[in-house]
Amino acid sequence: MNAKEIPGGICAPLGFTAAGTACGIKPGGLDISILAADERCSAAGTFTTNAFKAAPVRLTEEHLKKDGFLQAVVANSGNANAWTGEQGMEDARAMAVMAAEFIGAHPWDVAVASTGEIGVYLPMQRVSKGISDAASRLNREGGGDAALAIMTTDTRSKELAWDLGGFAMGGMAKGSGMIRPDMATMLAFITTDAEVEPAQLGQALRSAVDASFNLITIDGCTSTNDMVLVLASGASGVSLEGKEIEKHLFRACSHLSRLVVEDGEGATRFIVVRVHQAADGEEARRAALAVAESSLVKTAVFGGDPNWGRVIQALGASLEDADSMGVSVDIAGLRVAENGKPAEVDGKKLNKAMAGKEVELDINLGRGESEVEVWTCDLSYGYVKINTEYHT
Repeated sequence: MNAKEIPGGICAPLGFTAAGTACGIKPGGLDISILAADERCSAAGTFTTNAFKAAPVRLTEEHLKKDGFLQAVVANSGNANAWTGEQGMEDARAMAVMAAEFIGAHPWDVAVASTGEIGVYLPMQRVSKGISDAASRLNREGGGDAALAIMTTDTRSKELAWDLGGFAMGGMAKGSGMIRPDMATMLAFITTDAEVEPAQLGQALRSAVDASFNLITIDGCTSTNDMVLVLASGASGVSLEGKEIEKHLFRACSHLSRLVVEDGEGATRFIVVRVHQAADGEEARRAALAVAESSLVKTAVFGGDPNWGRVIQALGASLEDADSMGVSVDIAGLRVAENGKPAEVDGKKLNKAMAGKEVELDINLGRGESEVEVWTCDLSYGYVKINTEYHT
């Protein structure tokens, strides 16, 4: 079924309102976001694998484990509320309680998300005012402000709203740096007015995230705060089984994933790394990520330099038993290396391909039938500038 784009963002599905406001956590811009549902919704989430999970991540995991339902998400940008000890947990709980009071929900039905600087306590007086203000602004047209309010180093908001024939799906995400599979400094929230059981929704989301958000990387850094949440209101009256909702969630997650990579900190080029003929899925993934996360490969792409030797180096480091005689590398469809030696290639065509906004690297390992596609971006002067100035 084709997805028809519609207005509304995260509030496009029936049963949802949202708002964003500024409370001074960041020097400028919106920094408090609330997504609210009219009723409790089936919900599911996936979360960072970083050992030092931020307080809002741990609290949201606790709330979801109760019964798989949520009614709201309150999020802030500009402060990660990570590595903040018990005070951080108390502040996250307070955010849930405040949001719950304003929308008439139970605190355990509120998810909390934060993104920004690690190791700084939340300015709770400002946060309290922000939550109050955002709650007073909740409406069906508030999706755009909500998407803006979760941004940190993002240069643009990331939204989707689709009519899927009888039901709708909406979404918003933030992410630009500290991005790597499992997951990244990224938040993503998806809504639908389809009816789905929590257990089936959870399995569908995990599968969709594993094939999308877990296959993007910007700088190889796994954040403390990542989460992807989905809420299903059931307000359309359309009931879906797990496999049915999974394909739609995959499409939504893939769409938002691409927007994240395209907005990578300082990015000038989008890079697709495909590995073919791997022995198994794990090997394909390991090889693709080794290339996608190589600083040498990424800087070569930034410079428009078709230095395929860097691809070979990254592959060899990740697959110690690989046989060079079975390996080939293509850049933008042009064979540059195969069977342990360079391939004859038209240099002018290759240089032209490297100058494009999207660069495709296809790698054949000659070891099996598994394949994978990973998305990343180049590594530019802009990335260094953004991250050297982020704290100060």
